[in-house]
Amino acid sequence: MKNLIRLLFLFLGFTIFNAQQASVSSIKYEDLEKRIQQENAQLLVVNFWATTCAPCVKELPHFMEINEKYKDNPQFKMILVSLDRLVDKERVLKFIKNKNLTAEVVLLDDIKRMNTWIPRFEKDWDGNIPVTLFYKSGEKVHFNDGEMSKEELEQTVTKNLN
Repeated sequence: MKNLIRLLFLFLGFTIFNAQQASVSSIKYEDLEKRIQQENAQLLVVNFWATTCAPCVKELPHFMEINEKYKDNPQFKMILVSLDRLVDKERVLKFIKNKNLTAEVVLLDDIKRMNTWIPRFEKDWDGNIPVTLFYKSGEKVHFNDGEMSKEELEQTVTKNLN
């Protein structure tokens, strides 16, 4: 009987974990802006990417390594902001699962207003991806335009986490 109960708990644990990985919320720019402002006293890494962007896909393993390294640090959080279209949500979900993305992924469903929100994130951002922004207590501390190496990402996180 004990083994059956253990097996049941194990099964429920896997089911809950898979359910968390099986969904991605779609948000508007204002919602993302609020999330950034609410991450007080944390280093928040916000990476803008898409499943169809080769440099984005290339750098994601580095982001997952860094996310894994700092996941237990209460002062660190990472959000991956997909710029894929809302109609491609299933492809994004499959990508998350296939690439084992462990950071939180949100789908920014605000393509029509890109010319409004891109300069609000960074005046020097020309709209190309990947782009990574680093915030501390809701204030932007670093902007990286383009692909980041693991070393660049690690240095920026280390520098701003302390």
